[in-house]
Amino acid sequence: MPRGAPARHTPLVGTATEPAAKHYRRDSIEFARAFTFFDAVYAFALTLLVVNIDPTEVDDWADLGTLLGSGLGTQLAGFAISFIVIAVFWRVNHRLVAGFRALSPGVIVANLVAIAFVVLIPFTTQGISDEGSSKAPLAVAVYAVNISAAIFAQSAMFYVARHDGVLADPLPRRADLVNFLDTLTAPLVFLASIPIAYAFGADWARLTWLLLLVIGPLSGNWASRRVARIRAAG
Repeated sequence: MPRGAPARHTPLVGTATEPAAKHYRRDSIEFARAFTFFDAVYAFALTLLVVNIDPTEVDDWADLGTLLGSGLGTQLAGFAISFIVIAVFWRVNHRLVAGFRALSPGVIVANLVAIAFVVLIPFTTQGISDEGSSKAPLAVAVYAVNISAAIFAQSAMFYVARHDGVLADPLPRRADLVNFLDTLTAPLVFLASIPIAYAFGADWARLTWLLLLVIGPLSGNWASRRVARIRAAG
């Protein structure tokens, strides 16, 4: 590079003189690298779920009933539940980051905290899917707390992004509150399953998670209509 020529680069975190200069703009290589890294971690968490499925004995393949009764059925159920859960987390993260015009250091740290809880899901899945521990209320409790913590961490990332001013199209604060109330649906159901597990058993607790198939869409439709009204009024 000729002497005196200006260097072209994205400012490093902590070296800029203005807060806005610390942000990685959407068209920067740093934004793309961070986005790719987050996606890769979710893919890795999904892949780790298969580790919870133990190899079966040759005799277990005699018929489908014997195969599922060997413990494989419970493990596949746990795999399916957590695969859907992690896929939903990835979809939400993808949608949130797609709405950012830049990434700030705070947003990156908040996202790392969120994916830390997501990466922990394959471990807590082992508790609810292994034949020896699937009946234990503690396994349900740990899994429910894990999922709830990941949801709250992901919500915190959004509010950090709003605070740092990197949202491309911020909604009115009342609309954000409505969306947050909608987000609370899942952790409330998961956390409510903990006392059910200790009172009535782990199987009944897991059945309560199916309520999300009904409550989730109802809550989402309510939030969408409410946010539309707030936007129209604004």
